Amino acid sequence: MRRTASLATVGSAALFAAGLLAGCGSPGAAPAASSSPASSPAATSTAASAAPSAGASQSAASGTASQAPTSPAPAGWKSFTTGDGTLTFIYPEKWTINDAAPGANGAAVDVLTDYGKTIASLRTGVVTGAQCTEKMPFMQYDTAPVPALAEKGTVPRFVYEARTDRTATDPAKATIFAYGLTSEPEPIGTEACPMTHFFNWPPSGASFGGVYDPFDTTPGGPMHVDSPEVYKDTPEYQWAKQMIMSLRPAGK
Repeated sequence: MRRTASLATVGSAALFAAGLLAGCGSPGAAPAASSSPASSPAATSTAASAAPSAGASQSAASGTASQAPTSPAPAGWKSFTTGDGTLTFIYPEKWTINDAAPGANGAAVDVLTDYGKTIASLRTGVVTGAQCTEKMPFMQYDTAPVPALAEKGTVPRFVYEARTDRTATDPAKATIFAYGLTSEPEPIGTEACPMTHFFNWPPSGASFGGVYDPFDTTPGGPMHVDSPEVYKDTPEYQWAKQMIMSLRPAGK
């Protein structure tokens, strides 16, 4: 049976990222996610036939790369372009887009599953440049480069990873798991800086990612998923990964 929820589900990657960087810098303000899906008339949404290959994955236990690709995206996926016309990605046809009109802080887009869970959030106009004031135990479950978003010689990568806060008093909240795009170098060893799921994008940075909550009990979500390794094999994660890795400059 699935566990009873004891950890509040974090619906927005923007909110999550802000929490991760507390004490070592923070991104620019971004609008909060909405629980009711909506489409912006400024956005473009058309059918797409397939998602790109997701590349290799890396196991936290062994630290070795796996050549197993993600599941192929089914026909019928849709294409979305941000209201400012700068970025585009594909997403499953039953998922929905909640797009706030771009303002001074850039685009603010949330992607929701067909059962209402915010699976990923895209933000542009994010202010980056955090300093690493401390390191903590880290785990990495998956990683792959995203060459389409290369900026000034830096190729961002998709990553699914975790950090453990040694000072947390509640064991259920000590470890935070997240997936998304980052321009940070891949960490080595057993400890790393807090997660910074931001990638280089004019004028400063952007973010596109989400959170895995082992205690999530969203109705309609994957059943019997209470570990990050098991979650990596679910269609929800595989589709989220392919969607995030499909992000590219509009028109390319």
